[in-house]
Amino acid sequence: MRAFKAARAKRLVSGFRGARILVVGDVMLDEFLWGRVARISPEAPVPVVEVTHQSFHLGGAGNVANNVNALGGEAVLAGVIGRDVAGDKIRHSLVQSGVEDALALAESGRPTTIKTRIVAHHQQVVRADRERAEDLPPEIEDALLERLRDALPSCRAVVVSDYQKGVVTARVMKSLRGLAARQDVPLLVDPKVRHFERYRGVSVVTPNQGEAEQATGVRIRGEADLREAGEKILKRLDCAAALITRGEHGMSLFAKGAKPLHIPTAAREVFDVTGAGDTVVGTLALALAAGAGLPEAAVLANFAAGVVVGKLGTATANPDELLTALEAELPS
Repeated sequence: MRAFKAARAKRLVSGFRGARILVVGDVMLDEFLWGRVARISPEAPVPVVEVTHQSFHLGGAGNVANNVNALGGEAVLAGVIGRDVAGDKIRHSLVQSGVEDALALAESGRPTTIKTRIVAHHQQVVRADRERAEDLPPEIEDALLERLRDALPSCRAVVVSDYQKGVVTARVMKSLRGLAARQDVPLLVDPKVRHFERYRGVSVVTPNQGEAEQATGVRIRGEADLREAGEKILKRLDCAAALITRGEHGMSLFAKGAKPLHIPTAAREVFDVTGAGDTVVGTLALALAAGAGLPEAAVLANFAAGVVVGKLGTATANPDELLTALEAELPS
């Protein structure tokens, strides 16, 4: 890759504004109970958290959409919520964050997915999940597909955020591949290994290192292993590119017909990696929609993730934060 200069990065980030991105996947409500620990329970050897306050955030595919909007884009969120209080909170959060609602409502008793995290002294103590993770029944799938067909024509990229909670079915992926191909827009997937075969023919997949190892059977210990895993993913999925996120080791981009690109981490301090993968795939989609090449998009995604992991909780980056990070590291 030729030198990626700050001026070019700035033009691309300015191109995020107004770019409509369709985000499809498992929508969740992230609940945080914040408090402090002063004693151990007399009932069991566990800490007693004295809760001081509570907060709610868009999680899963909702967090991808939130990241898109925070960076200046216009996200359209398609997924499924239940007819319950958590679903109402998600819709309220979408209004607050300016994300367009293309959600289907589950009428058959399927609840909204909730992840509750208890945090004390800036450390997560425990997480409790409330969910139904089996594939959507046909009637809810039909309602979701109708929303996808209505939303996609106005969008410049599609992100599939698969948390393996039942929304990203084989039928949904088949429909998205056809719709994205007809619109000639990139289709990106933040994957789960169990659903890997469903992603055949997409534009980009963004597995983390553990997912890449599970999907390929290659234990990544060095650059040769990493290259083998990347090439296996490209071959298995017949996709244009795979961006493997590697935590403190940064990211590695594998694309058909190109040499691997290894991008060192942009994070200065890591406080919380919650939702970092959502930031990566959301930024990648915005960058491609703004006209970036894949290597440029990967670099921008890396810097955005570096901003987010420096914050506590389910977080996002805004354009000013991203530009500050880019200008500090890239040549002018």
